[in-house]
Amino acid sequence: MSAFLIFAPVFDVYPIMKLSFFLCSVISGLLLWLAWPTMPFTPLVFVGFMPLLYLTEKIHHRGKYFGWIFFSLLIWNVATTWWVGNTTVPASGVFANSFNALLMSVPWVAYKGSRRRLPETMSYFALIVFWLTFELIHQTWELSWPWLVLGNAFAMRPGWIQWYQFTGASGGTLWVLLANITLYQAWKRARIYDMSWSQLLRKEIWKPAAVILLPLLCSAFIHPSPDDPARNIGVVVVQPNIDPYDEKFTASSATEQLEKFIRLSETKADSNTRYFVWPETALFPNGAWEHQLNYQPEVQAIRRMLLRYPKAKVITGAVTMKQYRETEEAPVSARRMEDGTPWEPFNTALQIDTSQNIQVYHKYELVPGVELTPYVRYLSFMQQLALDFGGISGSYGRTPAATMLTNPADSISIFPTICYESVFSDYVAAGVKPGANLLMVITNDGWWGRTEGHRQHLQYARIRAIETRKWVVRSANTGISAVVDPAGNIHQPQPYWEEAVFKATVTPRQEQTFYVRNGDLLSKGAVIFCILLLVHAFISRFIPGLRHAENNA
Repeated sequence: MSAFLIFAPVFDVYPIMKLSFFLCSVISGLLLWLAWPTMPFTPLVFVGFMPLLYLTEKIHHRGKYFGWIFFSLLIWNVATTWWVGNTTVPASGVFANSFNALLMSVPWVAYKGSRRRLPETMSYFALIVFWLTFELIHQTWELSWPWLVLGNAFAMRPGWIQWYQFTGASGGTLWVLLANITLYQAWKRARIYDMSWSQLLRKEIWKPAAVILLPLLCSAFIHPSPDDPARNIGVVVVQPNIDPYDEKFTASSATEQLEKFIRLSETKADSNTRYFVWPETALFPNGAWEHQLNYQPEVQAIRRMLLRYPKAKVITGAVTMKQYRETEEAPVSARRMEDGTPWEPFNTALQIDTSQNIQVYHKYELVPGVELTPYVRYLSFMQQLALDFGGISGSYGRTPAATMLTNPADSISIFPTICYESVFSDYVAAGVKPGANLLMVITNDGWWGRTEGHRQHLQYARIRAIETRKWVVRSANTGISAVVDPAGNIHQPQPYWEEAVFKATVTPRQEQTFYVRNGDLLSKGAVIFCILLLVHAFISRFIPGLRHAENNA
């Protein structure tokens, strides 16, 4: 509401009919950037798409329309996630931002087409359906990139989105689109009927005000249930600050790195410590065979440390490798040794204790182009284009291992998310559903340096906490390590690119939210309606009576 009042005078000064398409595209991209974490102007997301709604009505040429929409979305992508190119291969960032802007343009092009077949209100409904479907697909295929899911815009405002425990981040996407549509309609009617400010406030503004304020009001009355103090446990979180470019994957420094992990862990350990949490790829950066883990010197050193803390376990990232026996079916993407034996590398989370039972979790949501060559089973030549960030390059495996890291003695089940996985709402909810009562995020955000990348990644952990109503323990190699409570509040954030270690008290929680139990119902419903709209579009090509004249008033 406030955002609309701020920007309405701009449209008065520059009459919309004369405002250049270029300016509309630029304004939209900049508004969305300014609204995104960690910028402080979140309310601008409620008006960020209004210029694109205007362009949809005023541009009739399909090619020009696509061009301006793409240009606007490219500005948003580049301004918000330019840091994906802050690597040894900057061209990867150019491709990633351009390709994502191209994909984002598809729902808008589909919406433009729907205006010729549907009444105005139904075409707005189609836009919502197309965008929600796009976001769902973009979280499930091998070119996934859910970083700019619209619902993530509110990551820094947990007090606004406590109702995500019912809808997940898709509910925020719906909120953003409805707000933009109702505000645009209010402005449009005010222009058509030449309304005064008093008439606008009395006749039109109540609709967008209701859309924006009702979720805020609901959020004020929704809170997680209190923690059970009897269930509190102590965790020690390590942030070793090992340079991922110059130090991390140097074989000669592996022993020194392990000594650092153990030294830092013991500075905060006590008799109440139940878990030491180390970051992604903390162990075996150049790989270790899973059937030989118990014999690795690093594991033996960890067990010697744990003898001093017999109730504790270590949760750590690692790079592991698995050989497939003749009786096992190897995936198509498996690599081959010289003797033909299939094998795969994995980005792994391990739970190590003093027993001989090491629990192994494999990362599933892999970073396209770095850990995963998309659809390599069909395009094997693409394997050569994988980016090398150290360690084992090329596609990692996705063969499932343990679904949770369990501690039956203390009734604790941990769902560990590794780096990029923590950005996926539905994936994390599905991982919690079997009974996880604590979330852990182990990550290495040092690749992107002092950019918004690591800050945004931390903020998204707040959304996962609200959606699942679980404590989140986050260990990041170079930071920002922290814990997040079930209401989305961050505790004990550590400075970025500094060595750090801290202990915290967290509570495993058994309750399951509506979102965890039922998944992303909004997006699943959108897919159904999207199919129906596409069927209607196909049939309307042959039945002229189903077509509807586009309203460009």
